[in-house]
Amino acid sequence: MSKEVLSKSKEKMEKAEQALTRQLGTIRAGRANASLLDRLSVDYYGAATPVNQMASISVPEARMLLITPYDKTILGEIEKAILKSDLGLTPNNDGSVLRLSIPQLTEERRKELVKEVKKEAEEAKVAVRNIRREANEELKKLEKSGDITEDDLRSYGEDVQKLTDESIKNIDSITKDKEAEILEV
Repeated sequence: MSKEVLSKSKEKMEKAEQALTRQLGTIRAGRANASLLDRLSVDYYGAATPVNQMASISVPEARMLLITPYDKTILGEIEKAILKSDLGLTPNNDGSVLRLSIPQLTEERRKELVKEVKKEAEEAKVAVRNIRREANEELKKLEKSGDITEDDLRSYGEDVQKLTDESIKNIDSITKDKEAEILEV
């Protein structure tokens, strides 16, 4: 039962790390990346549909995204969605595809993005700490019910802390890599 608590905690912590990686992927770092459009949805026949499900998104150059919709009639809607979004990009519509040029980031914008990255990382760390707290509470319940001894509680508590430390270290590494990518000129 207590090993189950550890494996569930490890799984949840890994999910928190993956969520951070996905979230940071949507932050523009001066390079074209198809994940920039992951959060973008378009009203398609009355349903909000993600752009990446209605168009092929490719990166022909380091600073350009090419969006080729499967249905050419939706091209204008995708263009409007990009203009309304907080991406700060202006699409170039040539009638069959949209080209998104990714401009160089200003120093000020880089600093804003680094702050955003740190905020996201802190939220991920808080999530990991909450998972640790839940695991420790679960272990204490097991000890109270007599399923594990006090020594086991201490031992498993240390294991949970090791998992937490490892996860926080991974989050710091992910964050550091993204910051370096953003600050790279």
